[in-house]
Amino acid sequence: MIAKRSMRPAGVTVLSIFFLLGSIICFSASLSLAFPNGFLEPIWRINPHGHKGLVTLGTWAILLLSIVGVFCAAAAVGLWRGHRWGHRIAIALVVINLVGDVINTLLGTEPRAIIGIPIAVALLLYLLSKRVTRYFDLLANDDAGR
Repeated sequence: MIAKRSMRPAGVTVLSIFFLLGSIICFSASLSLAFPNGFLEPIWRINPHGHKGLVTLGTWAILLLSIVGVFCAAAAVGLWRGHRWGHRIAIALVVINLVGDVINTLLGTEPRAIIGIPIAVALLLYLLSKRVTRYFDLLANDDAGR
């Protein structure tokens, strides 16, 4: 089984790292909202519009970002270890992001969100590809056989 886990597709490794970075960003953003004007405040120079919107949500924004951070961390670990649940969480997160990008684009609230649409579609196509689904199916069957 160790040999099969080491046959992880390179893209799955990259996505695992991507979701790990996403969780770090979410937790950092939630900390910066929990402690305004702290040492993390400069991160909002990247997206002042987003900061403004999150500040209006108050404690809900901190909770939301923390939940997203937990799910990103779970996806990262699950993908890295080759667990089917990690694959499913990753797909769900990308779908949610895609829906958000489409809504933001259509409503005009965040015109730059249009850039995320083809990226999310490409990620979904990769995660749902035969090669990737076969990898997770193979490992799930191995785990069930133990």
